[in-house]
Amino acid sequence: MDGQGRAVAPAAGTVLNALATGRGSAFAIDLETTATVDLDASGEFRGEIADAPDADTGLVERCAELAVAEWGDGEGATVRTESEVPMAAGLKSSSAAANATVMATADALDVDPEPLDACRLGVQAARDAGVTVTGAFDDASASMLGGVTVTDNDRDELLSHEVVDWDVLVWWPDAQAFSADADVDRCRRVAPLAALVEELALDGRYAEAMTVNGFAFCGALGFPTEPLLEGMPAVDGVSLSGTGPSYVAVGSPDALESLAGHWNERDGTTWHTTTRQTGCRTR
Repeated sequence: MDGQGRAVAPAAGTVLNALATGRGSAFAIDLETTATVDLDASGEFRGEIADAPDADTGLVERCAELAVAEWGDGEGATVRTESEVPMAAGLKSSSAAANATVMATADALDVDPEPLDACRLGVQAARDAGVTVTGAFDDASASMLGGVTVTDNDRDELLSHEVVDWDVLVWWPDAQAFSADADVDRCRRVAPLAALVEELALDGRYAEAMTVNGFAFCGALGFPTEPLLEGMPAVDGVSLSGTGPSYVAVGSPDALESLAGHWNERDGTTWHTTTRQTGCRTR
């Protein structure tokens, strides 16, 4: 069977890092990853990442393989991805790529899966490929559904989902930090704070939750707190995103513009964007 499918999925920022307790929370932001899948009769899976010819393609290949196993009939596939999301920056590039690839494969197979079922396939692929410690169901669910989610990553269970409309400022430095390399033992030491962040998030107090998370995980993962302090008290919430090195803030346009003045003085890229109310979609 030959067929082509295409899908796009948004990146995400962190409300609660799941490494401490297995509970996490994330929100979709308006930066996209696109996947194009071409089916063939080879039974083999190949991946290509635009502008990164030497990057590891194991995740997207495994996503396509699992999707074909679930909905196909022995096909092979070539997966091509291109992204606005920097890799290994804490902005959920892997989750966006996984979601886009699974949904593009489904599109090529002419099936329309339930979004969270597709999301769980991508999470399984991420575990199989070794690119995540937790499986990142929090990040993946926010990317797949849009809005903000709170999840139990140990059970791949969605605890809450809410559509939000926020202005967002992102800063990513000229460095990478791979999630699979994070010091999980140090993260578990901040479990009491992570439990507080979860309580705030489940109560809809996402911005406060972000800020507590930011200070806790900057400490646990060894990142500076100065980018957080530069946003306070003007922004509504500010955090380290994922396992770093990026930071995200939400608040009024004026507050974020003021913070951008500080973050622009740092090496790297500052990006003013918004949340995404819709998640992964085929096109």
